[in-house]
Amino acid sequence: MSSLQSRVLVQLRGLILNGTFAPGERLAEIPLAERLKASRTPVRQALVSLEHEGLIEPSPSGGYQMRGFTMQDVSDAIRFRGVIEGFAARLLAENGASRRTLRLLRECLDDGDKIVNKPSMDLDDYAAYVEMNDRFHHILVTSCGNRAVERTMDMLNGQAFGAPSATLPMQSSMVEGQEWMKHAHRTHHAIVNAIENGQGSRAQALGEEHVEIARQNLDYALDKPELAAKILPGIQLISDTPARK
Repeated sequence: MSSLQSRVLVQLRGLILNGTFAPGERLAEIPLAERLKASRTPVRQALVSLEHEGLIEPSPSGGYQMRGFTMQDVSDAIRFRGVIEGFAARLLAENGASRRTLRLLRECLDDGDKIVNKPSMDLDDYAAYVEMNDRFHHILVTSCGNRAVERTMDMLNGQAFGAPSATLPMQSSMVEGQEWMKHAHRTHHAIVNAIENGQGSRAQALGEEHVEIARQNLDYALDKPELAAKILPGIQLISDTPARK
């Protein structure tokens, strides 16, 4: 994905998760392109990606429209991703990751370090982190040697908020988002360290823990609805169906 495509995808995903569009609202290419000051091609490609992530759906009149979600949809997708990716990390640690896989994972770590450790991040940096994050998680899943894990993750990527980077723009500011990404990227380092040292149980636990901040944001939104918009701007897209029993 080019940097322009990544930038448009991040911008459009951010608008969606900030509640800019109401559930059922049609998303037309031309108005979106004008709003984002981009051509129709990267907007069209971003819409395809967002449909695959489960954030939007085909419109009966053509094109795409916003989806509506329940808390259960979102919480389940986030938790399940942690379980699957944790298992993939465990397989890599126990079966031994190839030199190529470790090299690719280290490249992701290096790229992420350069991004999150800047004094401040702009939208292009944010888009670069999203690309790196997607690449890191893709390598974990596709290198673990388990086709069932790959197929399951491909299915999960089509669920609401289930894709690795679908929850990244949920923070209330770029500064807060950078702090979150620093914490998340430290977990990336810990996962790779566990894989390199053959620590299967630790790798699995870290993979599951990696999604906890996003899930905790949802739980907090349930308990503090008056503050929900500050930590989960897209809360208006989600019905009040409980995510917990």
